[in-house]
Amino acid sequence: MRFHPPILSRATLALVFVAVVLVSAVIGQSPPLSVISREGRRSLATTTVGDQEFVALDDLAAMFQLSVREDGLGAITATYKGRTIVLTPDQPLASVSGRLVSLPAPPRRTATRRWLVPDEFIRALTLVYDTKLDLRKPSHLVVVGDLRVPRVQVRYEPPAGSGQALGSGGRLTIDATPPAPGAVAREGDRLTVKFDADALDLVATGALFPQPGLIQSVRVADPATLTFDLGPRFGTFKSTNVSVDASARLVIDVAAQSPESTTPAQLPAPPASPLPDLGSLLPGATANFTSIRTIAIDPGHGGDDEGARSGAGVKEKDLALAVARKLKAAVETRMGVRVLLTREDDRAVSIDDRTAVANNGKADLFISLHANASLRPAVTGATISTAFFDDQSQSSARELAPERVPAAGGGSRQIEFVPWQVAQIPHLRQSTALAMILEQQFHGRIPLASRAVESAPLRVLESANMPAVLIEMGYLTNVDQARLLAGADFQNTLVQALFDAVVRFRDALDDEHRENPARGGR
Repeated sequence: MRFHPPILSRATLALVFVAVVLVSAVIGQSPPLSVISREGRRSLATTTVGDQEFVALDDLAAMFQLSVREDGLGAITATYKGRTIVLTPDQPLASVSGRLVSLPAPPRRTATRRWLVPDEFIRALTLVYDTKLDLRKPSHLVVVGDLRVPRVQVRYEPPAGSGQALGSGGRLTIDATPPAPGAVAREGDRLTVKFDADALDLVATGALFPQPGLIQSVRVADPATLTFDLGPRFGTFKSTNVSVDASARLVIDVAAQSPESTTPAQLPAPPASPLPDLGSLLPGATANFTSIRTIAIDPGHGGDDEGARSGAGVKEKDLALAVARKLKAAVETRMGVRVLLTREDDRAVSIDDRTAVANNGKADLFISLHANASLRPAVTGATISTAFFDDQSQSSARELAPERVPAAGGGSRQIEFVPWQVAQIPHLRQSTALAMILEQQFHGRIPLASRAVESAPLRVLESANMPAVLIEMGYLTNVDQARLLAGADFQNTLVQALFDAVVRFRDALDDEHRENPARGGR
């Protein structure tokens, strides 16, 4: 008689295991996993057994195209494109191509004969799956593929110091890791923060908003936007972008309405940081912007002059106007600065008329927006240009002497005449500084050409009597970049980078004015 103890032992253990599970397991419902991929967001149900969360193996099979079978000895095999994972009911292990992966618990079978596996089985599945799977247990998220899903942590602090009453204001700190810039806007009774991301992994701990009437709650309104519901006492806010280690930090200082009037309360000072303040004061704030009061934005081309065109029919004139309108809205609503557009619609405007709008409107800054084209389809990247003058032109401009003209009521006064064609020369230093700041703000957000900053004899800049730059946003003759330029998400990112650069340039001018008032303002 031949005796086979291993076979009998495994079969017996499997039967005992199933009997124990069916009789003693305490099963409860838990929040589902949210599976995020390029195709959208799906839910994967979870079940709590004891203190461990499980998912049904057949649900995983349907979602990730697995083939699951059970052999006569109770072993479970999950196969994906010829690659297998083997599970044994009585072992908290998974065998992946001969490699053992620890699990927090063994598989379990329900009364309806469905196999449950710990949610961390998804990490073992990553070893055979042809797309990256990222399980984020605290957030109940599974990220499929190389999506940008930053971990967004929200904290709220009441005002520091005993002199400020609870409810007068506070500070929201939002950290996005890995870094993802966020654009803040107020929309009625909501404050929205849109991130340059595919989705968000929101972490909000504790009693976030103890001050009634200011901010009520926070939620993810769409895949990449946080929405803060505002209370009736909310007044104004100020946002500041800084970089902290491996995170992008957005600080939002909020102030309540004054109980005596509708005048907004004074906002707290921005956080100390060695980096430049990229923030901006929003409508209702009381700061005095000394250096930049008016900005002229020039959407290139227009009318019969379509400019460059992509193979898909995207026209430079339409792209420039769309971005100009968005930038105008951002600057006016978030800085309280007057903005002039050289054209409000699809019409032809001469080069001299574009500069005249800026000069006659006493603009403190001029930004001309364009899109590029090349005979080589592979050429790509944004560029920022300043005006170029040869040495003779610059020398001639410096030699111009002021003239004295009669003044009303008698006497005379001294006037400096600026020839139209060289009006930009006195502002070249500041124009170059603005171009360098733009390059810094574009870096990592907007694809740049290998030589991103350059000077060129551009007529639209030569006559601008203020700091001025011309921006080629990218190449419409490059298929990939043309598609990018036409997208709303890219345009919003571009506008945010432009906005941040303007704020930083304004702050630099203000600092210069404080240190040397005779040189700083206009």
